[in-house]
Amino acid sequence: MQDYQVKQAQVYTDFSGLNALKSQARTDKRAALEEVARQFESLFLSEMLKSMRKAGDVFAEGNYLNSSQSEFYRDMFDSQLSLTMAKGQGTGLAEALVRQLGQQVPGLDNRGGKLAGHRASLADYDRSLPALSTRLPEQLEKVETVVRNAKPESATDAGALPERFDSPEHFVRELLPVAERIARDSGIDPKLMVAQAALETGWGRHMIRGENSRPSFNLFGIKADSRWQGDAVTITTTEYREGLPLKEQADFRAYADYEASFRDYVSFLESNPRYRDVLSVADQPDLFADKLQEAGYATDPNYGEKIRRIMSRDSLMTLSMGSEGMKE
Repeated sequence: MQDYQVKQAQVYTDFSGLNALKSQARTDKRAALEEVARQFESLFLSEMLKSMRKAGDVFAEGNYLNSSQSEFYRDMFDSQLSLTMAKGQGTGLAEALVRQLGQQVPGLDNRGGKLAGHRASLADYDRSLPALSTRLPEQLEKVETVVRNAKPESATDAGALPERFDSPEHFVRELLPVAERIARDSGIDPKLMVAQAALETGWGRHMIRGENSRPSFNLFGIKADSRWQGDAVTITTTEYREGLPLKEQADFRAYADYEASFRDYVSFLESNPRYRDVLSVADQPDLFADKLQEAGYATDPNYGEKIRRIMSRDSLMTLSMGSEGMKE
């Protein structure tokens, strides 16, 4: 079908043949080059015939047979004549173009013929796989050894942290770097996250623990409701009901390490529509704390004020400023 369309390019009124030439150029560069060269030669002959006609128009003035309709059909005849002449012996211009342009077409020699390594389509490419090296199993074993011995950043920075903390300074010094990593993606002030974690855990001295004192690494007091699919621990907690503190049994989420707790805290806020206004002021820690309380994060009526007081403590401010200085 494509060969038929290419042949139709020899009729000047059929433009589909030109599109077929474009397609042929992708698979058979030699044949496409020859056809394009003939087309160019026909254009050259057409212009030559036009110049000859214009020269003869001087003698046709006053001829009653000369009209716009006769000129129209004459031009049609000249266009088809130029194509027919180029298709035959022509003037030699097409052959000269093939010799010249054939040197510039990848995969063709100086005469326009295909080189041995010329690939016209995907079928010409070698699809066989190279032979596997006999040393491949040895190299794979080396890679596996490196992976086993490598310690991920989260394991050294977060998983190796203590289960209990000796002082507020110790709490801030260990957890602030973890909060800063999480803050890069969340935009929440890392000092605010550490201050809230300090409020929830009593500076790490009252961590939520399960049976046999199993640590939960839960820094933010997030409960394990029906949406939580991970581990959980059950403890007695204090909840404020109508302004009065009451002791209740509740399930809380348990994590593999502190970094997982920070990440789940951010995910918890982002996945709950009621905290949308809270996240909108993530760059304003004081306002963030108040919005957090207004959204019902905790039942303590003074929750936001307590977070702000912790943030203003010397231990948190001094160590956080030191951390920022080291990053610079």
